[in-house]
Amino acid sequence: MDIRSRHDAIIRSLRRRGTATVDQLAGEAGVSRRTVLRDIGALRDQGFVIDSEPGRGGGLQLDPQSMQTTARLAVTEVFALLISVAAMRAAGHLPFSDLADAGLAKIERTLPRDKLRDLRRFLDCLHVGKLSPLQDLSDMGTIDPALLPAFETAFLQRRHLRFDYRDARGIETRREVEPQAMLILPPLWYLVSWDPARGDFRHFRMDRITGPVLVEGTTFRQRQVPFGEDVCPYSALPR
Repeated sequence: MDIRSRHDAIIRSLRRRGTATVDQLAGEAGVSRRTVLRDIGALRDQGFVIDSEPGRGGGLQLDPQSMQTTARLAVTEVFALLISVAAMRAAGHLPFSDLADAGLAKIERTLPRDKLRDLRRFLDCLHVGKLSPLQDLSDMGTIDPALLPAFETAFLQRRHLRFDYRDARGIETRREVEPQAMLILPPLWYLVSWDPARGDFRHFRMDRITGPVLVEGTTFRQRQVPFGEDVCPYSALPR
C-alpha cells in the first residue's frame, strides 16, 4: 500500500469507526505504529483535525468538519464517481440521480482549473449505453484497478497502451493500441482503441485486460469513434 492509499485508508477507518487506536490502524494497513504516527502527522499537516484521547481505551478521532475543507480528489477519483453515476443511470438503478449530479457538480467546482480541464477532456472520451439483454455475461470477471489511472494518462497524453488480452475463446495475446474512448454498457466496460496492427477500431472488454503499461516515446492523433446511433450491437460471441 503506497502512502496516498494508506492515508485514504486511515481517514476512511476513522470516519467509519468514530474512534480507532494506533495499533488498530497499523494492523489494518500492515505497517508499524511509527509509520501510522508519521501518517497521522502528515494528515494533520494537510488540515485534517485528528484528536487523540490519552489513557486506556483512548484512541484517535477525526473531526468531520475538517474533511469538508480539506478533502481533495484526484481527476481519476472524480471521473470514477461520474462514470459510476452515469452507468447506474443508464442501467435505471439510480433513484436520486438529480442529487448525485448536484453533489458531483460541487466536487467539480473544487478542482483547480487545470484539473477541471483534464476532467472534461477525460469525459469527452466516455460513452454510456445499454447492454443487449441477449449478451452472455457468464464469463464476466473483475476489472484491474490499475486500468483507470493508466487510461487517464493514455487519453490525456495520447500515449500508446500495451496490455495482455484474453479474448472470448480464452486465447491470450499481447496488444499495443491507441486508446480512443471508454464504452460503458452496464455491467460491461470496454476500451475502444485504434489497433495499428489491424488498421481498425477494436473493442476490448476491460475485465479481460491485464498488465496495462504506457509505452514511452509514443503519441497518436484523436480519431472519431464510429459509434453511430446504436452503440451496443449485440454479438453472440462477445469480443
